[in-house]
Amino acid sequence: MADDMLRVEELEAALPAMTRWRVSGRREVDWAALEAALGVALPSDFRSFSEAYPALVIDDFLMVSLPVPGEEALWASGRTEDEILQDLYEMGDAEEYVPYPGPGGLVSWAESNSGDAFYWKTSPADPEKWPVVIRTDNGEWFEFPVGAVEFLARVYGRVIDVPGMPRNFPSDSPQVLGLGDRTD
Repeated sequence: MADDMLRVEELEAALPAMTRWRVSGRREVDWAALEAALGVALPSDFRSFSEAYPALVIDDFLMVSLPVPGEEALWASGRTEDEILQDLYEMGDAEEYVPYPGPGGLVSWAESNSGDAFYWKTSPADPEKWPVVIRTDNGEWFEFPVGAVEFLARVYGRVIDVPGMPRNFPSDSPQVLGLGDRTD
């Protein structure tokens, strides 16, 4: 877990506005229930990120979906019921990518307000080695050989440039909104 927290700390260094949303203690996500509902284990850096933060919206553009304690099955079903990806696949517009639970299928973890989708490719079998795959709103596909947390740290640290994104992504001073676990 030490490496996973280092990755979260790297993301915090690249995106300091997010730290105000870090929870004190830990969010108690029931990983066994979530992964049973999803049918696959998730990368440990994402698990560490999810235990430290609620869902985040960055620059009113990127929504990073993190599981809510007590609603693990709902989060899992949201990853496996991706109708847009399923439609793209059925129309032949998903390149070599397939929806999860197909072999190496895509599992979403973030989306933009302009229709870009951020996924893990669930291949190889080891979730620690899953690459990030992005489908831009104009239908282009890009794959990055890093996990979700490292991807975000590198994007906001300006190490990775994502083709097809708006010119102001990432912005010079990204703002972050935390979507707390409370719904009232």
